[in-house]
Amino acid sequence: MDRFFKLKQNGTTVGREVIAGLTTFFAMAYIIAVNPTLLSASGMEWGAVFLATIISAIIGTLIMGLVANVPYAQAPGMGLNAFFVYTVCFTLGFTWQQALSMVFICGLINILITVTKVRKYIIKSIPRSLQNAIGGGIGIFVAYIGLLNIDIIGFTGAAISEDGVSINTSGIVPELARLDSPSLWLFLIGLALTIILLVCKVKGAILIGIVATALIGIPMEVTATTDTISFAEACKQLPSTFGVIFTSEGLGSLFSDISKLPLVLVTIFSFSVSDTFDTIGTFIGTGRRTGIFSDEDERAMETTPGFKSKMDKALFADATATSIGAIFGTSNTTTYVESAAGIGAGGRTGLTSVVVALCFAASAFLATFVSAIPSAATAPALVVVGIMMMSAFKEIKWDDFDEAVPAFFAGVFMALCYSISYGIAAGFIFYCITKICKKQIRDIHPILWVSTALFILNFVLLAILPNL
Repeated sequence: MDRFFKLKQNGTTVGREVIAGLTTFFAMAYIIAVNPTLLSASGMEWGAVFLATIISAIIGTLIMGLVANVPYAQAPGMGLNAFFVYTVCFTLGFTWQQALSMVFICGLINILITVTKVRKYIIKSIPRSLQNAIGGGIGIFVAYIGLLNIDIIGFTGAAISEDGVSINTSGIVPELARLDSPSLWLFLIGLALTIILLVCKVKGAILIGIVATALIGIPMEVTATTDTISFAEACKQLPSTFGVIFTSEGLGSLFSDISKLPLVLVTIFSFSVSDTFDTIGTFIGTGRRTGIFSDEDERAMETTPGFKSKMDKALFADATATSIGAIFGTSNTTTYVESAAGIGAGGRTGLTSVVVALCFAASAFLATFVSAIPSAATAPALVVVGIMMMSAFKEIKWDDFDEAVPAFFAGVFMALCYSISYGIAAGFIFYCITKICKKQIRDIHPILWVSTALFILNFVLLAILPNL
């Protein structure tokens, strides 16, 4: 095992990798129930999506661990699944079979741009200052996910009234939730406990924090099992989504109406842009600071033919997972930013990913118990990992306004827009603006120009999407 995963070379141990894998799994296990609940709104069978979610996570994560030997987990991505349901199906009027077909094509495009090493060159074109901003920004984003998952940050609307009569709601602003629920108190207890364990340098602090908080939540009635579909029932429903993209309802109908072709292409483009840059941001944000993707690995990407560097293999693993997930019946499968929790716990090799995959396999039979782990137990882990990742901000010259502007937008917009790709887009756009104003256009890599133009095009198309 040491020889296969190169544990000593990466400064880790079997025990540390197992703890990291468990930590990552618990941080992202919510997707097992959330994804089928969301996608079933489009007409898909809950049990089929439940099983498709688990299978895609297992396959994608195993490829990441066994082929790339990096500690990242994959599963259907939040945000992309919402786009699948509410934009593609509800707003644009596509069937879920057609939407799955678009996801499949998106995966093929990602495979193509990975094999041709376009994604690799995009990563290399990003200036070091922006890479550090992305790293710190993902720290904010991860912590923000934790805070939102437990609803400690709420949003309120200020009612605008005319003659004393309320006519609409606007001015939605964030606010601290009232600390009047057991789940919020459990979160605060778990956060304090996890921080204390980390400050005291206790091994496995993050995982201990998750488990201890979940146990404390039992008498508080926050940690409780929920009713879920059985494995046998899910297996009976899986044929309703498995391979449906290859039927007349899937790819066969997607291009049957020529008048809808522009809308189909625009939607696939939007899927691909978000999927590609979410992954790039996750790899940059979590891999550089920890040394998972080192400068030596980047040099190997340039000098070694084929797919032999860890970054090359990791990008390929991510690219294949989307198409595999679509075949089984789920929206875009992508590299999870919650992998940062396991990396923060010490995960450095693919053994972490293998442990996550095994946990997902077990969850198919133990969904009732996995669902018992409340957000109040996992949210503290995401918050403290976010704190750790924000150290990347120290590498940015904040007193240099030209560097600070794109770094600010890249770092902050991820959380404000709840999207890694949108944060990167804002950073790219303002980086180009500052360089143009400083008459340093030559400093802008051609690929950065193209990427920025694609982001702007994506925003324009999304603005006019319903009218196409």
